[in-house]
Formats: sequence, structure tokens, C-alpha cells
Amino acid sequence: MVVTLVLGSEAVCSDGYRGEVRAVVLDPAAGTVTHLVVEPDGRIGLARLVPLDLLDPAPGGARLRCTEAEFRDLEPAEETLAEFVLGYQAPVQLLSPGWRGAGGQATEGGTIPRIPEKETIDVIPPGEVEERRGGHVHATDGDIGQVSAIRFDPASRRVTHVLVREGHLLARKDVAVPFSSVTGFDDGIRLSITRQQVRDLPSADTDTSAT
Repeated sequence: MVVTLVLGSEAVCSDGYRGEVRAVVLDPAAGTVTHLVVEPDGRIGLARLVPLDLLDPAPGGARLRCTEAEFRDLEPAEETLAEFVLGYQAPVQLLSPGWRGAGGQATEGGTIPRIPEKETIDVIPPGEVEERRGGHVHATDGDIGQVSAIRFDPASRRVTHVLVREGHLLARKDVAVPFSSVTGFDDGIRLSITRQQVRDLPSADTDTSAT
């Protein structure tokens, strides 16, 4: 069995709390999926790292084996930092009540009268990489398209294919590139095959599912 995980698809917790699968986190050395990055609906800057153990693939999206409260307590995938805040000597994390922080100083944004400058940054486990929907894919002879989904074996967690959306606006298609053709993750995904070899691959189904 392999799982096709579409980036940008809906994620639903066991109690109906909803979000969006913004990215996957990979261990490039092992070639495995370690986490999903799920951003809750309407809550920018509060994406969580969802361990793969909590995923139940479902048509059109992903079911998560956790409640809203458990989701809020997962490790953060990003943090929003305010700089030059009166009373703080270092950037301080802005955090809504009930959400787990990334460590360090944190405060509710509403407690700061004026925030002169803030920035949201990714928080990814050391040695791992994050691949987002629309990330660039580079063949040996140039850019070939964008990441649309990831396929993996749920038993081993090993990635089997990267689904790439290639072609012009009126002739776009998704193709499944074998993960054995991936050579690195420098400024996107880099392949060992040419653009024409990617174009020659057959179209692939991009529904989130387990088959």
C-alpha cells in the first residue's frame, strides 16, 4: 500500500477541528516522511508538526487522530517573533492562549501596545527538510515544475514518488517522479533526470488516498 498526500488538502481532527496540510517534513538521509505541517483554519503563524503516526489518509484530505486541544499542544512548525518590544532584550514569540510555544520568551500579542516589527519563521527538526506545495523542482537542465503531492509507504514511511505539476497553463499535468531520481533539496527538489524525461512520464492521480 502507498499513500498519496496532496499538499494543500484539508486536515480534520477527530473532533472536527480543521486545518490545511501546508507541507511535509522529510528526513533526506533516510528518504522518509516524519511529519505533516498543518495550519489551522484562520490562524496564521500557528502551524503544528503532526507526527505521521497521527495520520489517517482519507479521500480529499487527511484525518488526524487528535483533538483540537491535542493539536494545539503539538510541537510548533513555525513561530511569530516580535522584535524591539519594550521590556524585552530579545525577540519575543507572539502566542495565542492555549497554544504550545517553541521555547524561549513568549507573550500574547494583545498585551503589546505596539509591535514595531514581526516575522514568522519555520521551526523544523534539525537535519530535516520541509517541502511545501508549489516548491520548485529542478531537472538536470532546468526548472520543470512544482511539487503537488508526496507518495510514501506507510509501513516504512519511505517516500516512493514526488508528484510534480509540469507544463503550461492549458496543458498542465501531474506526474509521479520516482524518489530514486531525487538527488538533493537545494533551493527546491533536484532531480537526476532531464525535463524531457519528466514530461514523458504518464499522468498521475493526485487525490489524497491509500491504495
